[in-house]
Amino acid sequence: MSFKRVMQLVGLIAGFLTAGAALIVAFFTRRMVVPARQPLWATPADMGMTFENVDFPAQDSVRLSGWFIPAAGPDRRGGATIILVHDWMWNRLGDAADDLMANLSGTTPVELLRLAHAFHYEGYHVFMYDQRNHGESAAHPPVTFGVSEANDLLGAVAYLLGRTDVDKAGIGVIGFSMGANTILYALPQTDQISAAIAVQPMTIGAYAESYTQDLLGVSGKILLPMIDTMYSTVSGVRLNALQPGFAAAGAGQTPVLFVQCKADPWGSLADAERLRAATPKGEGPLYVDGSHRYQGFQYLVENPRIAVTFFERYF
Repeated sequence: MSFKRVMQLVGLIAGFLTAGAALIVAFFTRRMVVPARQPLWATPADMGMTFENVDFPAQDSVRLSGWFIPAAGPDRRGGATIILVHDWMWNRLGDAADDLMANLSGTTPVELLRLAHAFHYEGYHVFMYDQRNHGESAAHPPVTFGVSEANDLLGAVAYLLGRTDVDKAGIGVIGFSMGANTILYALPQTDQISAAIAVQPMTIGAYAESYTQDLLGVSGKILLPMIDTMYSTVSGVRLNALQPGFAAAGAGQTPVLFVQCKADPWGSLADAERLRAATPKGEGPLYVDGSHRYQGFQYLVENPRIAVTFFERYF
């Protein structure tokens, strides 16, 4: 083969690699800015629970949609209410985990309706809502992994405070991953949350590094700076500037239980401990056995008594 042919072949391969890298960067950046929405696949009625469809404004006026599920039977908890806050790319029901990325990343379905059902029959009201850019709530890009989304949680709290059937001194929150970050960013802005459970919150820069390397191998380390640059161009914020630990320090006297999977390939025990230590009334972390992040999410769904017992201590 002539030198000219070799160089043409090298150029062709380089072109394919560059195009492939550009597609990967664009794919991940889009997921971070405007994630694909999962449609709702069930309602509380499918589990025998009555509910109200609710639209309400976030603190910064973004339209949000959710469900208010009143407690079963006699109001044994005096109007105490649990808010469920979902993760990035989920919706209020959790994660269907039925697409190609789920197969590649090893994610499994998370059914938050099961957790809602457990609290419902324990005598709690339950409030489930779609965060901005997810489910049936309005688009307001970009996703900021808890910073802007804190306005959604604050809007949910304000909505509940306006209801006569809700105990104003008995509002608890459970957040998953980005939803857990949302709690940490919201707590310094309100004293109306009595207690919270943060399931696998994460410092975004560290999470993004682990996530891309787990999915893309060595190439993830090469592509992440490009993804970060693209994301910061759109959002105006670098990933490493998103530090929920700084917000957690202002969480005041709200008790927060941290939950973390021991062998989470996308998060870390060290990060969970740093966030817990930064939270004035942080508890745990409660370490969960497992080899995948989603096993940490499943823990409370499969063991709701852990969460119920925690909230009983503070309501």
